[in-house]
Amino acid sequence: MRETPSSRGTAGDPGPEPPQPRPGRALAHTAGVSRSGAPHRSDGRSPQTPRGARRTGPAGRIGTTPPVPMWPASRRSRAAAFAVCCTLFALITWQVAAHGPLRRADERLGRAVFRDVPDALTEPLADLGSMTVALPVLAAALAWTLWRGGRWRPVLATALAMAAVPALVIPLKAWIARPGPLEPGTGWYPSGHTATAMVAYCGAALLLAPYTRRRWPVPVAVVLTLATGVGLVLRGYHWPLDVAGSGCLSGAVLLVLSSTGRRRSSWRTPTG
Repeated sequence: MRETPSSRGTAGDPGPEPPQPRPGRALAHTAGVSRSGAPHRSDGRSPQTPRGARRTGPAGRIGTTPPVPMWPASRRSRAAAFAVCCTLFALITWQVAAHGPLRRADERLGRAVFRDVPDALTEPLADLGSMTVALPVLAAALAWTLWRGGRWRPVLATALAMAAVPALVIPLKAWIARPGPLEPGTGWYPSGHTATAMVAYCGAALLLAPYTRRRWPVPVAVVLTLATGVGLVLRGYHWPLDVAGSGCLSGAVLLVLSSTGRRRSSWRTPTG
C-alpha cells in the first residue's frame, strides 16, 4: 500500500508562506509605496520628474538646459588666461617702448605687407573698429538684453567694459608715443580700433549667446575682430604689434567682464 506524500496538504491546511525579508537588509521595495503595482524608489521619491514640473530651456523646449560655462570655463582658467594676457601685453609694451628686437622685427613685417591688398578691401575692414560702426552694434545688444530679459547686471558690466577702452588706451598712446607706419604723428600703440572692435563685438556676443540655439555670436565676434586687425595692418594704419598688444589688453578687459558674472543665472539664463 503506497503512502500519501507528506507534501500534499488538505484543503484546510494553510498555504505556503511568502518569503520573508532577511534581517538587516534594506527594504528597497517597500519604502515609499503609494499604491499597489506602482513603481517606487527606496528613498520615497517619485521615479522621475513629472512632465508638468520639468523646467524649460531658453528656447522653450522641455528639459533643463545644461549649464554652458562662459569662456573661459572656470574661475581658475579665467585667472590663467588673464595672467597670460597681462604678461603678453607687458612684454609687447616693453619691447615697443624700449625699441627692442621685437619692435624691429615688427616694423620689418609691417613694411613688407603694407598696401599689398587694395584699399577698397582693407578700408572697410579697418572701419569695423570705428566708433560709428562698433558702438551701434553693442548698443543694440544692450537694448535687446534689457528688453528681452531685463538682465541689468551683464548690461551694466558690458557698458563699463566699453567705457574702460578709451580710459586705458588713450593714456598708453600718450605714454608710448609710437609713430605711425604711414600716417604722421605719434600715439599709435595700442590700437584703439582693435580694442573697440574686440570689446564691442565680443561683449555683444556674450549678451546675445543665451538667446540663440547655436553658439554663433561668439565666433562671429571673433571673426569681426580679426578682420578689423587685418584691415588696420594691411591698410597701413597700424603696425602688427599695435594690433597684437591691443588684443591682449582687450582680452584682459573681457576676462574681467566675464568674472563679474559669477552669478551664472544673471548671464546665461534669460528670465523672460
